[in-house]
Formats: sequence, C-alpha cells, structure tokens
Amino acid sequence: MQIFELSFVAAVLLATTPVLYAALAGALSERVGVFNIALEGQMLWGAFAAVAGSHFTGNPWLGVLIAIVTTAAFSLVLAVGAARFKADPIIIAIGTNLFAIGLTGFLLRILFDVSGTFAPQGLQGLPDMTALRDIPVIGPLFGGQTLLVPLAFVLCIAAGLWLRSTPGGLRLRGVGEHPEASASLGVNVASAQTWTTVVGGALCGIAGAQLALGNVTVFTENMTAGRGWIAVAAVMLVAARPLWLPVACLGFGAAEAFGFRLQGLGAPQQLTDAAPYAITLLVLVATRVRFGAKRPAAS
Repeated sequence: MQIFELSFVAAVLLATTPVLYAALAGALSERVGVFNIALEGQMLWGAFAAVAGSHFTGNPWLGVLIAIVTTAAFSLVLAVGAARFKADPIIIAIGTNLFAIGLTGFLLRILFDVSGTFAPQGLQGLPDMTALRDIPVIGPLFGGQTLLVPLAFVLCIAAGLWLRSTPGGLRLRGVGEHPEASASLGVNVASAQTWTTVVGGALCGIAGAQLALGNVTVFTENMTAGRGWIAVAAVMLVAARPLWLPVACLGFGAAEAFGFRLQGLGAPQQLTDAAPYAITLLVLVATRVRFGAKRPAAS
C-alpha cells in the first residue's frame, strides 16, 4: 500500500475540510473572547439542514445556503446569551450541542418518518470539480472534490491576513484581548462578539453541508461524531490563529484517512475509528503541558 500517493492526500483533504470550517468558526469566536465549544452541535444542525434543503429543493447548493442561514440563526443562542447577557458560554454551548442532537433526531422522524439514517433516492450531493481532472497533480487532488474543499483553505488564509493586517481585524482582536480598552475607544464589544459568533455559525453550516453533501450524500443521526470537538482541539493547539489552522486540521484529517486505509487492510473498525480522537487527546495534553510550562511560578 502506498500511503503518500495523491489519492491518499486527496482523502486527507476531504476528511480535513469539515473540521477546518468548524475550527475557523471557533478561532474567530475565540478572537473576540467567546470560547465556542458549540461547534459540534452547530455542525450537526448544518448537516441536517443541508440534506433537508437539498431534498426539498432538488438543488444541493440551495441546501448549502439553507444550512448557512439556519445554522447562523441557530448560533444566535450562543451569540446573544454570551455577548448580550454575559451568560457562561460553556454552559450555553453544552446545551446547544445536546439540543442539536435531540432536534435533528426529532425532525428526522417528524419530517421524513425515518430514524437513524436518511438517504432518499435522488438526493443531490455537491458536484465535483471535474474540469480539473486532466491537470497534473491538481487533478488527482481536487478533481474529485467539491468547491468547498479548496475554499476552506482560502478562507483560513484570508481570515488570518485580515486579522493581522487590517484595521477591522485589529479592532476585532482588540475586543477579545482588551474588551474594556476597546469599549473606551468606541467599539461596541457586545455587537462584535455577537456578529462574529453568528459568522462562526454560518461557517459551521458550511462544515455540516460539506460533511453531509460532499464527503457523503446522507444524513445520519449524530453523524458529526466528535468532529466539532476535534475542531475545538485544533483551535487550542494553534492559539486561535487562522493561518495555522490548516496545519493542525490536516493532522486530524490524515489520522482519519489513514484509519480508512487500515480498515482496508483488515484492521478492526473500532481501532481505526478511534485514531482521530486519540490524537485529539494527545493534542489537548500537549497543549496543557505547553502552556503549563510557560506559566510563571506563584510568588
């Protein structure tokens, strides 16, 4: 088995993309001072909305649009609660995650009279970029991917440069680093936190849409399977710096893709499924050790 052939790299990119969108959402929220661990629930809702939208409209891109809009609205619970009412974002996010699991399962039964998996005949998935298939190197990497795959990396680079180099980006960073100072300069801290969290919700909608209509063409209850938590770990690993998010998320994507390869060699599915989450735990431990080592001793 050739591990590092182009088809394997393409599989890594495919596995990475939903996590990368969610991680970008978490990084932007972190930059304005809202610790967002609701990525799992928001991504799950985005996956359901995308499949339902594609099913009812017959157009997968309308499904993506519906996922973006409804997940942005779904994120208002966290945005308004944390930014406007100063509630604990951890508690709100946990409630959001649990609510998303219950709501998607309930609507699956109410709207489609099924439980577990919804894969109706004729469900339209996102189209591949087939026009690129004859281009050397680029074709094998992106020819079988959806447009959302390269867009995720472009958005991370754009967000990182915007935060680093533009007045608006610097103001947004100031909201998270020194909210009182930002407020004294006339910045509406609550508004910045609210809208940034809503934008993060829209990104999670894209993450769910890519997962349900790009990686596969189906909705399964709790199909995010911890990817939102992996995104949280990626945000922590790179200290919420968007330019570094692709590096962190590619590691998790490689673990997932490698797990699928191992299944093809007869490895137990339970072992290969656990690989990305084992790496997540190692990352969290490494992050804790890293920041713990830098913490000054108490005087």
